[in-house]
Formats: sequence, structure tokens, C-alpha cells
Amino acid sequence: MRLVIARCSVDYAGRLTAHLPSAPRLILVKADGSVSIHADDRAYKPLNWMSPPCTLKEGDGSVWTVVNKAGEKLIITMEEVLHDSSHELGVDPGLIKDGVEAHLQELLADRIEILGEGYTLIRREYQTAIGPVDILCRDADGATVAVELKRRGDIDGVEQLTRYLELLNRDPHLAPVRGVFAAQEIKPQARVLATDRGIGCVVLDYDAMRGIEDDKLRLF
Repeated sequence: MRLVIARCSVDYAGRLTAHLPSAPRLILVKADGSVSIHADDRAYKPLNWMSPPCTLKEGDGSVWTVVNKAGEKLIITMEEVLHDSSHELGVDPGLIKDGVEAHLQELLADRIEILGEGYTLIRREYQTAIGPVDILCRDADGATVAVELKRRGDIDGVEQLTRYLELLNRDPHLAPVRGVFAAQEIKPQARVLATDRGIGCVVLDYDAMRGIEDDKLRLF
């Protein structure tokens, strides 16, 4: 990545025209070929940019011309360059989000009593012919419960759990099996569908499960 801080003006010529008058700005030239112009007051959003694929030509008189495949141009006229450096960032590992489903599954399996007093774990990732059930457990009465976990629970998650329940209830060693749909947030439409199908809904407090705050659980 190349970072240039310069006093410059910027002109865009394409489907429309736009002009940025002279001012100090940050110019980012990324390895993918993209070029973006940033001010100091707009968070991450650039003032103007050119997405890849595009080419950058640094002409005489400190004029940069960026052209994309449609022929649109971003013309940057440098008046004073205050900083110019390049850095090799390498391949980014991507964003690792806190509270992903795998971690929720691990935490809930370790604290299965969150679902109710007397619950016991049978297995995480209980394999079926159509995929693994996140958590299979038994309630205080010894009945089998299949738990589907999501960070954000929507209708697709309820449908997924419904398919698991149909399959699990064919196994005489497990039946009858009821379902619990657990998530940090459950969409209203998903809750309605789950209730209609006899599936319980549990909203999980991720911070409480990690012991950051007092335990909080809302069971509906």
C-alpha cells in the first residue's frame, strides 16, 4: 500500500463530473490497483475513488491520472507532497468476529444448564445425514432436545432446525425430540415461525456466558 499526504485538487470525469478544490488530503493506492482520496473528517468513506481494475499514470508536473476500464478518469493535481511512503501488508487473514457461532456453541455446551435446570449434554456437532446438529442434549425429564445456534436468528435457521427435528424424530432411540432455537438476536418473523412449530426460542447474552457480567438469559 502507498500512502501519500499532499495538498492537491481532484477532478473526476466520467458519467458525471466532480471537482475537489485544493486542500491537504490522504491518497491511498492499494495493491489491488484502487485509488481513493480521503479527508480528515469522514471516517472511512473517501471523498472520491477509483475501483479496480484501473491504471495509474504519474505524469509531468505532479499530475496523476487514474483511468478505469470504462474510460473514466480521476485526475489528481499535486501542489505539495507532504508524505509519500509504501508498505507491504501481505495477505490479510480477514476479520475474526467476537461471538461467532462456534464459540457460542462451545460456551453453551460447557454451560448447558443455561437452557434449564437439569439439562445434560449428549454431544456437540451431532452428525445426521443432512448435517450436524449444533448441540444435542436432554432436559430434566430425560427428553431429547436439539439446539440450533446462530449469532442472528432468522427464518432460515428455524427451517434448518425443522429439518433436523424431522430426521431425529425418526430415530426410536432419540424420539421424541423437541427443538430450541438459540441466538444472540432472534428476528420477530423467526420467533413467530418457531412458536408455530413448537420450537422454543432462547436469547443468549454472550458477555454473561463469558463471565463478563452477571448471567442474563431471556427464555421465550
